[in-house]
Formats: sequence, C-alpha cells, structure tokens
Amino acid sequence: VRRHQEIHVVMGSEACDLDSTVSALALAYFLAKTSPAPKAAFIPVLNIPRADFALRTETTFLLREQGIPAASLIFRDEIDLGGLHRAGLLSLTLVDHHVLPGADAALEEAVVEVLDHRPLERDRAPGCQLTAELVGSCATLVTERIAQGPPGVLDRLTAALLHGTILLDCVNLSPAAGKVTPRDVACVSLLEARFPELPARNTIFEALQAAKFDVSGLTTEQMLRKDLKVLSGDELLLAISAIYVDLETFLRRPGLLQDLDAFCQAQGYAGLVAMMISFNERNEPSRQLAVYSRRETLRSAVCQALEEAMTPSLHLQPLPSPWSCVGAYAQGNALASRKKVLPILRAAL
Repeated sequence: VRRHQEIHVVMGSEACDLDSTVSALALAYFLAKTSPAPKAAFIPVLNIPRADFALRTETTFLLREQGIPAASLIFRDEIDLGGLHRAGLLSLTLVDHHVLPGADAALEEAVVEVLDHRPLERDRAPGCQLTAELVGSCATLVTERIAQGPPGVLDRLTAALLHGTILLDCVNLSPAAGKVTPRDVACVSLLEARFPELPARNTIFEALQAAKFDVSGLTTEQMLRKDLKVLSGDELLLAISAIYVDLETFLRRPGLLQDLDAFCQAQGYAGLVAMMISFNERNEPSRQLAVYSRRETLRSAVCQALEEAMTPSLHLQPLPSPWSCVGAYAQGNALASRKKVLPILRAAL
C-alpha cells in the first residue's frame, strides 16, 4: 500500500481443497508469466488461515511431493485484501467459486475474472471476464487456459499439480462416479502427452485418495475441524463432523472424552454428531455414527431422530459405547451421506 504497488490476487474458495489451491497457484503463475509488462504483482492466496493448512492432507501431500514448501504459500490471514482494495490497488480473480461470502462483499467490485465449474448463482459486472463451465474440476478450466497461451509456459511442475488435481476431483476419470466430462479427460491426456514422465493415473489417484483420508497425524480437535458443518437451533449449535476412520479406532483415541468436551466448550456447541466413513479394499464405504452431548435431553432427541428417520432410513444398529454421554451406532444404509442426514438433524433441532 505504501509503495502503491498493484496486487492481482488469484484466490480459491473458503473450502480451500486441492482444486481451489492448485487452480489458484497455476493460474497466478500463468498470468505472471504471460501478462504484458506486468505492473501488478500476481499472488495466489489460499483462502484459509495458515493454521488450518495441516487439515488439507491431500494438498499438503501433493505440494510436498512436488517440492513446494508451505513457507512459500500465502494464506488469507497473511494479506490485507480489504486494505489493498480501499487503497485502489487490488484486482481479484476468483477460481473454483464465483460468489464471495458476506464478510467479503466489499471485495466484489475488485473482481476482474472468474473461472468456476458450478452453475452460476449470480450475474457479474460487464467488465468481468467469466468462464463458467460444468466440468468435473476447475483445474480443467485452468489447464485449457494455459494450453491456449504461449508455448513453453506450461512446465512439468504445473502439469503435475494440474494432472493430480483433475484425477482426484474426477475420481480417476471413472464414469461411474458421475463427475468426469470429456473435457476433463482431454486435459489429462494433453498433460500426459506433453509430459510422458507424469506418474500413472492409478498411482497418483490412489496416493492422493489415501492422503485425503489419512488423519493419523491430526489431533482429535483437527479431525473434528477437518470436515465440519454446524447447525443452529433454538439457542443452541450442533456440530456435525465427517471423520475418516472407523468408530472403534476413534473411540479408542487417548483422552477422547476430554477432547470432545474441550472442542464443544471452546466453540459453544451443545453437542456433536461424528459421522465415520471408512473404505474396504474394494473402495466400498462403511458408515457409523457417534452422538455426543453432556445435555441428556439433546442427546436423546438427536438419537431418537436418527433412529426413527424414514427419509432416508439410516438402518441404525446400536453399538456399545464407553461413556453414557456418547451414543454409538452402525449405519446400515451406507449411501446416506451427511448431505442426507443434515435435514434429519435440522428437523430434530
């Protein structure tokens, strides 16, 4: 701000998953390489506080594999976007999302470009360059953009990041998963044709998938925060965490009850529903549930709502629990994901 340096930020969504991260890194690099006599500094920003980066285990894995140190990344709590904008120095390109959250509404006027792979929820100002295409991965749109640019800008490192991201997003290009489009397939093929030394699709997909579900290095608090949704009812908040281990392993964690108490007290949650998902060697999911609350009436109400739910029925089987404040279940209906369970819990609240 003091030097009146223009800053062009490329930023992904607040989910800050691998797609958002790699799309921001690759596009910012491409813009910095190709913009004519750039007055602006091009900066990719990861849209989370640095403290949360450890929770993005597939992203930390891929960047580490490719030799990109976390120290070279810039996180949302390390740059004052509001201050840059008020000084008239900010241009903003959004990747992997196109609607800024309410807290960032003031930054809307700085948005000069959007690349997203979701249906549009709002129109953009006439001066904003817009690419919104329903492909499996935003990294596909970034790859297309770079491939249309000057030859030689796409290097092996950028290609490896884009290649791994599209494969993870599109479930290894499996049509059965319902995410992949012909353009995703074309981009993976293009990257492989230019860089034949890229790892085999299966190898990189399985490594990223394993990293995504690897919570072995996380504390209980980090496991609960990694994939968290919060519902609010009358005067109370209920946390719903997706947890990537089986219930028995989770319940055996040392100091678990103290950790659950501390997590809920620190955040003001009256209770917590932990939804376990784990996979067998054939990649078939199995699901279990734990309901924690020190408030007996709340815990009973939530357990009853889950047991009696009909749309969908979860086919719950009670399991032994080491503590009276934790209800535990096997979930027979493995297709009932958190998206389907949230309305049941919302109604119960």
